[in-house]
Amino acid sequence: MNKTPSEARIWFAEFLEANPGLANGSEDSLEVAILPSFPLLPVAAEQLAGSAVRYGAQDVSAHEWGAYTGEVAAAQLTDLGATMVIVGHSERRAYWRESDELVAQKAARAMAAGLTPILCIGEPLEVRESGKAVEYTLRQLEGSLEGIALASGDELVIAYEPVWAIGTGKTASAGDAEEMAAAIRGAIGKRYGADIAARIRILYGGSMKPANTAEIMAGPNVDGGLVGGASLDVASFSEMIASAV
Repeated sequence: MNKTPSEARIWFAEFLEANPGLANGSEDSLEVAILPSFPLLPVAAEQLAGSAVRYGAQDVSAHEWGAYTGEVAAAQLTDLGATMVIVGHSERRAYWRESDELVAQKAARAMAAGLTPILCIGEPLEVRESGKAVEYTLRQLEGSLEGIALASGDELVIAYEPVWAIGTGKTASAGDAEEMAAAIRGAIGKRYGADIAARIRILYGGSMKPANTAEIMAGPNVDGGLVGGASLDVASFSEMIASAV
């Protein structure tokens, strides 16, 4: 929940100036998506037109339409040009008590509308310290995929975000990130098959910054990053993008 529409307009202009390959649509070696808060989506549509940068939202309703005050429908997002949406972010799970069941419903609703869900999973500190991080996270993954059918693996993104590393300055080691990403890919393979597991994109999110981006993404099962606070600074975010190429 950062930036007013006028501040976002300045951010987008500076971001595109700092990343000319993305701005002119010629960069095809990586995929970049910006996921701002709901009021900023029209600004994203305006500023990113003609660029190679996708945009989307941070949440979506599990309901198609109706009297659900404060909710935002998937069709409203797609009409604004959004192509992706986060579901199950750790803050939604913690502050709004979103269950795996609700997250699965949101993912299904998003996919039915043509949005690509970025499904977030990850363990709190006490679970990590107990040595049960993989078990906990895979159980969360299974619950959040209930009722979700995949045809290719391209229609869903998984983001591993260890809760203890979000906004704390602490970061999972590259080895930790790769271990979990490999476990997630293995679980996807068991559930949907090897072909889908090979194609699905797995991101790491949790205090990513320019200094650790390349190391974290060097893991063969880590396909990208879900960047939080570091994206607010154009120079920092642009450096991370350059490290990811």
